[in-house]
Amino acid sequence: MITRYHAKYYAQLLSQKSVGDNLQNLSQSLLNSAVDINPHQIDAALFAFKSPLSKGVVLADEVGLGKTIEAGLVLCQMWSTGKRKIIIVCPASLRKQWRFELAEKFGIASEILDAKVFNAYVAEGKNPFSYNRVIICSYNFAAKKKAEVLRHGFDLAIVDEAHKLRNVYRKSARTAADVRDALAGTKKLLLTATPFQNSLMELYGLTTVIDPNFFGSEKTFRRDYGNGENIDELRFRIKPLFTRTLRKNVKEYINYTKRLPLTQKFTSTDEEYELYEDVSEFLRREDIYSVPAGQRKLTTMIIRKILASSIFALISTLTHIRERLERMLKKEQMERFDADELLGDDEPDFMADVEEDTEDSYEETDMFDEDDAISIPKLKAEIALLNSFIAKAKKIRKESKAEALLAALKESFQIQSKSGAQRKALIFTESTKTQAFLRDSLEANGYEGKIVLFNVKACEPQTNEIYKKWCDAHPDKVSGIKAADRRAAIVDYFKNSAEIMIATEAASEGLNLQFCSLVINYDLPWNPQRIEQRIGRCHRYGQKYDVVVVNFINTRNYADVCVFDLLSKKFKLFDDVFGASDEVLGKADSIDFESRILQIYQQCRSKEEIDAAFEKLQNDMQEEIDTRMDEVRKQVIEHFDINVQEHLRTTKDATGAFLNRYQHIFWELTKFVLSSEAVFDDAKHTFRLQVPVAGCKKGVYCMLNASDSEGIPYRLSHPLAQHVLNTALSLDTEDGAEIHFSEKAMQMNATLPEYLQDQEGYLIMAQLKVASVEEEQYTIFTALTEQGRTLSQDDCEKLFLNGGRESPVEAIPPRILDSLQQNSERRCAAKLKMIDERNLGYFQQEETRIFNWERDMLNGLEEELSTVKKAILQAERDALRADSIQAKLEAQQHVDELNRKKRRLRNELDDKEDDVSIMRRNMIAELQKRIISQADSAKVFIIHFSTKVKK
Repeated sequence: MITRYHAKYYAQLLSQKSVGDNLQNLSQSLLNSAVDINPHQIDAALFAFKSPLSKGVVLADEVGLGKTIEAGLVLCQMWSTGKRKIIIVCPASLRKQWRFELAEKFGIASEILDAKVFNAYVAEGKNPFSYNRVIICSYNFAAKKKAEVLRHGFDLAIVDEAHKLRNVYRKSARTAADVRDALAGTKKLLLTATPFQNSLMELYGLTTVIDPNFFGSEKTFRRDYGNGENIDELRFRIKPLFTRTLRKNVKEYINYTKRLPLTQKFTSTDEEYELYEDVSEFLRREDIYSVPAGQRKLTTMIIRKILASSIFALISTLTHIRERLERMLKKEQMERFDADELLGDDEPDFMADVEEDTEDSYEETDMFDEDDAISIPKLKAEIALLNSFIAKAKKIRKESKAEALLAALKESFQIQSKSGAQRKALIFTESTKTQAFLRDSLEANGYEGKIVLFNVKACEPQTNEIYKKWCDAHPDKVSGIKAADRRAAIVDYFKNSAEIMIATEAASEGLNLQFCSLVINYDLPWNPQRIEQRIGRCHRYGQKYDVVVVNFINTRNYADVCVFDLLSKKFKLFDDVFGASDEVLGKADSIDFESRILQIYQQCRSKEEIDAAFEKLQNDMQEEIDTRMDEVRKQVIEHFDINVQEHLRTTKDATGAFLNRYQHIFWELTKFVLSSEAVFDDAKHTFRLQVPVAGCKKGVYCMLNASDSEGIPYRLSHPLAQHVLNTALSLDTEDGAEIHFSEKAMQMNATLPEYLQDQEGYLIMAQLKVASVEEEQYTIFTALTEQGRTLSQDDCEKLFLNGGRESPVEAIPPRILDSLQQNSERRCAAKLKMIDERNLGYFQQEETRIFNWERDMLNGLEEELSTVKKAILQAERDALRADSIQAKLEAQQHVDELNRKKRRLRNELDDKEDDVSIMRRNMIAELQKRIISQADSAKVFIIHFSTKVKK
């Protein structure tokens, strides 16, 4: 039981803003996060908040340690404190995953913004960047819309897979430069496990993305650090920007399971092989109407992927292509090509994947012209050829790979049985047509009633039935967002009823399926990142068993064998504890791995040609980091602190205590405000809202730490929780009440120290608001016992962790009141002094950075001038040794040119010194403006308190 004074204090504590790398600065984020947070993730998030004057940081943890969670904590805290102009820039294939992670783990709305959505907003006269949700976009989109992104002025930008920007200093890296320019002036979080790979210049590139004035010029950085020299100085300078945790340091509290590869080989039949070869040869032709010249790469990739998926899907695709050509024949004119028509309405998942992998390729022209001449005989011949392909495909009644799937399932389920894992299999395919074919095939072979499909189509009868039953059985879980509820229903059905889920990537992105430990790649994407995401649905933090990963190899298709060998051995996708490293995935991305594979399939026919092409590809991949650069990276960003593990243990304990306290406060405050509208279960941390409140529907709500998660997630950002906070903040807490604190009045075990037991006295609570580098709010307590003992801030907070009863009391004596108010003013002044000292530290750190930048800039010019002076001395010697009048004249001309260059450089140096000095003074003046504090304190309430046990 708490009082209205407790409630007001709790509400202020839960909503107050602070600055710096302390847990209080993550309070709202921690109470909004539905995820088990590890201590290194807390450390990384706090590192991002270390200095409010910083322009950003790089979170560079090794792969598998949850950089997304770290960035999510920072994002959630900023969102909770009102800074809601936030953008996430990531590879197109990760956009949906970010959207689901934000919704599921932090309860934050977001929208994927691409060209189509952006243009639709503009057409309606709306601002596409309105900040009622987080914006998620691809690198290409941010680059193309850099002016609009820059003009909007975001509070925070998270850049995932940020190693894509590390060559930004090169003139050829135009997209990277455009992304950097789009985010200029925005605080940034860069996420990458490999901030540099082949050269320290890549580290320079990333720092310029955060702050172009962190180092001097590219030339001076290369001179000072490019050869791996001055490592200690470099490490010291980048220390405020980079944080990195290694896997070896977190094994104590993160249990990693293995990936167990199971390769199922099969041999295609003569009929299957003949069909594959026929279609492949057809796709190699450059004079066909089926593949428009302007979108040859896109169209060929689609058909190739369908060809590798299933014959059932291929028939559908070839039929759609034929129908387009028949329309052209009927009209006797060209028809505009639409990639969606290539697949019809049956493959929304497949098209979503292709759009993400090719990003904005649909903005390219298809070079369509209605007046282009058509060769009727040629068109008829092509239609006839397509008909022959379709006829051949329809004659194939059984697919060899489908037969192999049955064998793989049998063996995999046996492995699961031996390990004690649940009998669950997640089968991935890129095609919804193949998905339906597999369901029918498996149901005809003993799996009827054990299968659930997962795709983006809303008209699937089984899905609709599952969704309806789930809504009826779990009314409290229904969010009202149909797509999210449908996903939750299917996952619930897979977990509790089905044995096999057949899923497409487009539908399953963002899902957590740790209860399943078998992943089957029925068809294998060429994008290694997509394979990693597939396996990551099951092989992730929280998985209790080793995950079996099944792949199929057609031994009759040599190119398929080579692709699998490359993905398996070079990428280590299938058998490593951590899967593919960010280094290898980054290398694949840099050489456009997927396009290179397509090129091999298109151009290579013989075994010798395929071998040569794959050898070339592997050589390009093999431009790995040499041993020396590996050592440099360890020295620069992996500097091992022998106390790091002890520090992480301390962080874990501190976070646990902090969360326990704040969750308790949040729970008790909710109980107090909603006492007449809800029924609470203290044991489960759930409550049933019996009437709608503040627009929130009635039903069961559960705290994020609840033992029973059956209900609507109740987090600090929920509208109902915001109603609770606002109600408590507006409570009337007049002076003069007595609060009798009792340890037994609340469930939290908050034992008072002996000197606070059997005491009484007076207490004042004030709120201090500070505006300097950021807005800050603090609750300041002052208390005196009847014996004249002054209680500390910590003592007073402990009092309010105990329950209490309120009763009236006589007026507070003026002498006591004056003493309390004077002490409160002194404590506010002491807090302000601490803030000023802290701000001075921020200022000095930035001032040092600016002076280092100035030194870099001027040293570069001075070195160039020194080089010219040396060249003049040498040229003068050469002139003295000239062996002819002509040679002497030419040598003297060279000396004159060098002298002119020297004078020009000296003038430039003088001008540059002035310019740099002005820039430095301007930077420091801007810092000084931000560092000036404006403070205001106000009394919230004064009470008489007692901890005496009433007899």
